[in-house]
Amino acid sequence: MNSMAIDRRRFLQGSAAMSLGPCALSWPVRAGDGGFAPAAFASAVRRGSGFALLLLSEDGSLLREIPLEARGHDTTVHHEAGIGVMFARRPGDFAVAFELARASPPQVFRTPADRHFYGHGVFSQEGRLLYATENDFENARGLIGVYDVKGGFSRVGEFPSGGVGPHDLHLLPDGRTLVVANGGIETHPDAGRAKLNVPEMRPSLAFIDREDGRLLARHELGWDFHKLSIRHLDVDHSGKVWFGGQWEGSLDEAPDLLGTASLDQPLKLLEMQAALPARLKGYIGSVSLDRSGRLLAASAPRAGRVLYFDTATEKLVSQSHIVDGCGVAPRGVSGFAISSGGGELRAAAPGSDDVGLAVHHNTAFDNHMISFAS
Repeated sequence: MNSMAIDRRRFLQGSAAMSLGPCALSWPVRAGDGGFAPAAFASAVRRGSGFALLLLSEDGSLLREIPLEARGHDTTVHHEAGIGVMFARRPGDFAVAFELARASPPQVFRTPADRHFYGHGVFSQEGRLLYATENDFENARGLIGVYDVKGGFSRVGEFPSGGVGPHDLHLLPDGRTLVVANGGIETHPDAGRAKLNVPEMRPSLAFIDREDGRLLARHELGWDFHKLSIRHLDVDHSGKVWFGGQWEGSLDEAPDLLGTASLDQPLKLLEMQAALPARLKGYIGSVSLDRSGRLLAASAPRAGRVLYFDTATEKLVSQSHIVDGCGVAPRGVSGFAISSGGGELRAAAPGSDDVGLAVHHNTAFDNHMISFAS
């Protein structure tokens, strides 16, 4: 496992990009009823010298592999429409749409030339539109790009994200309100992965009416925490938002890295154990609620840990240890699946031993994994 652990910031270096055109795709064996075995999880990966999107079963075995032209980041699905979309990692300009239950060729669509994706997106409730975080890099503006699903994912509009450097976004249970994690970090493709404004960054959590692009609320933590880039989100059934951050200051000064908010409630950080933020190396890679909504899992891949919080008490209840474990997705009623840069997939839950599900050789899972279960 250690031999395959990766530095995610150097993931692209030395790897050959793959062109995505008409290609032969592997697909699951047929299930007993004549249909295809259902996928449980999806994740972008480095696969040998190239990149791919993997669809996996509940036990972690490979069901389908979709080649990618470059590194992917996160995936979103719409269960009723039977489609999913994987987004390129910043500053990539491509996304790949695929069907969940058929091996039809995937469809690639792109941002305009003066935009790029930030790696995350979400479907509207009825599945007619897709919203994606994007960068208007010449003007240092965060945007939400709007794509027409039935129109071949043509780009039909955009509106401001409410800040700079939007990353993750989710749709609240009302079906109308988007919540956007504006990381606050200015970037430009000409500067690669460089962060151009750390001394002045202003991260925020923005709530936006998806139908008219109107900013409903914008929450910030204040100047003492202005280097805590808000990155990743999950939303519970009540509309409460749980977020994880990335600290851009000295690790000795790292604040608590997880928090909550809602449309009408300000940002609040979850109290961690003393010195834990520094030991986590200032970075939360993914956050996920279990299916019951009673547990929050947050990965800290640089520290090789996954933290579990009781959402009722907002207290840390347990930890798992996995080298370069970052992708976290719900599995079962109150458990999680965790993927790693070493190609490992594990099942974990507070109060029980982690269980190894599968190891995919010559594979490095990327930051995020999603569950297909609704």
